[in-house]
Amino acid sequence: MRGFLADQSGATVVAVALLIPVLIGAMGIATEIGYWQLHQRAMHNAADAAVIAAATNAGSNYANEAKAVAAQYGFPDGTGNITVTASNPSTASGCAANCYVVQITDNVSLFLSAVVGYRGTGGVGNHRVNAITASAVAASPGAYSYCVLALGGSGKQGITSNGAPKADLQGCTVMSNTGATCNGHNLNASIGDAHGTNKGCGITQNSNVPAVSDPYSGRAASIPSNNCVGPIPYPQEPVLPLRNLWIGTYTYSGGNVFCGDVKLTGNTTISAPSGAVLVIENGQLDTNGYTLQTANGSGLTVVFSGSNNAIYQHTPSGGGTLDITAPTSGAWSGVAIYQDPSLTTNVDISLSGNSPTWNISGLVYLPHSSVTMSGAVGKSSQGANCLVLVADNITINGTGSIFANDTQCPSAGLTTPQGGGHRGTLVN
Repeated sequence: MRGFLADQSGATVVAVALLIPVLIGAMGIATEIGYWQLHQRAMHNAADAAVIAAATNAGSNYANEAKAVAAQYGFPDGTGNITVTASNPSTASGCAANCYVVQITDNVSLFLSAVVGYRGTGGVGNHRVNAITASAVAASPGAYSYCVLALGGSGKQGITSNGAPKADLQGCTVMSNTGATCNGHNLNASIGDAHGTNKGCGITQNSNVPAVSDPYSGRAASIPSNNCVGPIPYPQEPVLPLRNLWIGTYTYSGGNVFCGDVKLTGNTTISAPSGAVLVIENGQLDTNGYTLQTANGSGLTVVFSGSNNAIYQHTPSGGGTLDITAPTSGAWSGVAIYQDPSLTTNVDISLSGNSPTWNISGLVYLPHSSVTMSGAVGKSSQGANCLVLVADNITINGTGSIFANDTQCPSAGLTTPQGGGHRGTLVN
């Protein structure tokens, strides 16, 4: 008996047997914690990418964009126990404005950790699970206001600058829906954006920016009806009816349609205290070396409309000066010159020297026009600092003196083209 009691053979087996559940549990906890950490790191990567996508989108479908990116990273919303949420709070951790938050949650099943009694954070059906969460915060740069927008519907390069033009777009942001190339001068625009590649346009230059849709095409519905009933073709220079020959001061209101070319035979002032629309149907506006201006307190919109007949020109032309202030209210609020977007023939404009000089407060809308600027462009003598140019494509040559900005467009009654789509910035 004494020998039996002193015999310790097999004691280790008993100790190991007692410790095996503890060892298995410890190994299980260590293994599962390592898995949870790796899983959460992957979720954080997905949340970071998803929230940047949401902030970059910054549109009404930002949440769908975030969820699509999270799915690409292996976390599809609603699959298994995965939940992806995206929100746009006014503020968030590390973000004071234009904030976007993405949170990813996944309930992972328990395995060996349950041996030591760990119950996880909840249950799904008959299974205990542990909830793992990762979140990220990003800020959107917000929408930019463009004072030059090249729609690029023709596929041509939207913005081109040659030489060293006297262009000062300080405070402006310019946008091309195709590419942009500025040789020798960055236009002094604060920001230059391009849907394609931006080569030298703007102090800050961005490529691969989402294209901006045409914000003004809908104004065409407000063009006064064509009441021209005379012989076809419409009156063209040099023989024009007296009504189409302008000199002196005219008082207008509402919509007014002129059939064929309109020509200045002397300096002309338009008085339109309540705002007026002058529609030139199938014709051009020939300033003929004179000045067309709006009187103090007046607002004028010049509309070019008609058909795509090759014999008709639908543009301003001639030397002299266009000194126009747009209306600040009504259907044509903020619009100084408007080409009907249905016109695609004979709509190109070449401003060489003073042919004519443009002093305009408001929008110049030439959606299918190739605009070449070698002359002077600035604000009107009576209006606000608001000059916004929208065209198919724009070329600014070395003699182009352009001083565009949109700092006072809200007071001028014009909502400027909005865009941006710049990459969101991860802040937390």
